[in-house]
Amino acid sequence: MAECVQASYDIIVFMKIRKVKSRVKISIACVIALACVIGLGYSGYKIFEWVTDSASTSDQTAKINDVTKTIEIKDNDKTQVIGSGEPDDAPYWKYLHTNLLDVDFTELRNINNETAGWIQLGGTNINYPFVQTSNNDFYLKHSFDKSYNTAGWIFEDFRNKNDGNDKNIILYAHGRNDGSMFGTLRTILTNGWLNNPDNYYVRTASDGEMALWQVFSVYRIPTTTDYIQTSFASDKQFLKFLETIKNRSTKDFGATISATDRVLTLSTCWNTKERVVLHAKLIKRQAR
Repeated sequence: MAECVQASYDIIVFMKIRKVKSRVKISIACVIALACVIGLGYSGYKIFEWVTDSASTSDQTAKINDVTKTIEIKDNDKTQVIGSGEPDDAPYWKYLHTNLLDVDFTELRNINNETAGWIQLGGTNINYPFVQTSNNDFYLKHSFDKSYNTAGWIFEDFRNKNDGNDKNIILYAHGRNDGSMFGTLRTILTNGWLNNPDNYYVRTASDGEMALWQVFSVYRIPTTTDYIQTSFASDKQFLKFLETIKNRSTKDFGATISATDRVLTLSTCWNTKERVVLHAKLIKRQAR
């Protein structure tokens, strides 16, 4: 009799355990299903946000191009050539013949009073105004008109003074997959840009000057801050900096560097852990 009672008890315990295990499995399945729903919802939201922000950026770019007057300026008696001691066969002489770019900032400043200048990189879609504010965070998620936008905008490092004495002027922007902002900078190492010497120049315009820059270094690198230094204690320190960033280059551009150079640096994301960086040196300018 006792054995029958024990057997019945064991069966009851076994059934309870099975029910508990079944409930646990159902709970786990529900958690997994909920996580999948949340994940899909979040992914859908991010895709919607990306498309919406991309469309907004495109609209703003079209508006900017409609209201902005840009003209090319040929060399004149006000043009200052920088570094004319280059060797006779240096690529420098070819790029020196490129016209400067003049921009009327009046309407741009009506849209954004933090407009700092304009940048154009040969062989890319980069042909935009850039901005500068009191930090390097705001324009990561705000557009040219200061509205919230995860596409951000091209912005200058807040540490740059724009007084003609900056040794390293730094511009940042997202490397957008649609090619906007620095999206076409992000791909210059893989899309054939390096194969065309006609691409190796940058033109900028600001309140103070129109400037032409010759590219001397392009590379991809794990995220670091050593190339975004804006001030230097001595010419020796600056020259060491120049040698470091030039030696990183994927390609030898045949450009010389010296402690008297001024540098323009463009930086964008390759992925979450790496950056694509371009450096160019000033070779011609004209005061505005």
